[in-house]
Amino acid sequence: MKFEILTIFPEMFSPYLREGVFGRAVNSGIVDIRIINIRDFARDSHKTTDDRPYGGGDGMVMKPEPICRALDSIEREKRSLVIFLSPQGRRFDQASAWELSEWEQIILICGRYEGIDERIRLHCIDREISIGDYVLSGGELGAMVVMDAVSRLIPGVLGGETSNLYDSFEEGLLEYPHYTRPRIFNGTEVPDVLLSGDHEKIRIWRRTESLRKTLEKRPDLLKRANLSQEDDRILNRLKKGTWGSDAGNKESGSENKERGCTVF
Repeated sequence: MKFEILTIFPEMFSPYLREGVFGRAVNSGIVDIRIINIRDFARDSHKTTDDRPYGGGDGMVMKPEPICRALDSIEREKRSLVIFLSPQGRRFDQASAWELSEWEQIILICGRYEGIDERIRLHCIDREISIGDYVLSGGELGAMVVMDAVSRLIPGVLGGETSNLYDSFEEGLLEYPHYTRPRIFNGTEVPDVLLSGDHEKIRIWRRTESLRKTLEKRPDLLKRANLSQEDDRILNRLKKGTWGSDAGNKESGSENKERGCTVF
């Protein structure tokens, strides 16, 4: 997978490209990143990339020529997609990430100020993407979000082959809870079923907790989720209150029933 990032603030990406899962993917060559400074394609002595808007109004608008020249400098792959990060774009979600992971090359344009000249939007962009219904100072953070979400779906980026298959929003559900050592923390124990070694019971517990979290936190997702007959039975019992939380979640002492952490 190749990512080409057009920005006027290339240094914003430097720490992100060095750290964590994404940094390892870049270092191993699984993901190829090229940061393109739009200012390099401005032809005046001041490297100007913005100007006042026609018609008046506050703010500045990114000029079309430097962006167009930057796009023209990119050697295109067969399956190449130009994306503009914009509040007007289609909402980015997990299904979008899977679809984008099938492309060979993704070119991300990071806008600034009041936005980009409309002629770039009309003639140079294949798709607009929004990471949420809010406005940021520029598209750089959005580009990082898209790159991260897409890259972790590429084989070899994550540690395990199935690591991404049980994440939140896969199959339209939120992910089940996770526990690790110690067995007891702040008076709360790891659910007994996870210590049982019974893989079928663990599978059912995880699916139940995934459905429970989705029902409690994001019930809207259930309308689009890919649910089995088993899922429907579990959901019906959860809605009726006949399927309680695992008895392994034990608390000792009234002080532990209040929210907060105390580590000794």
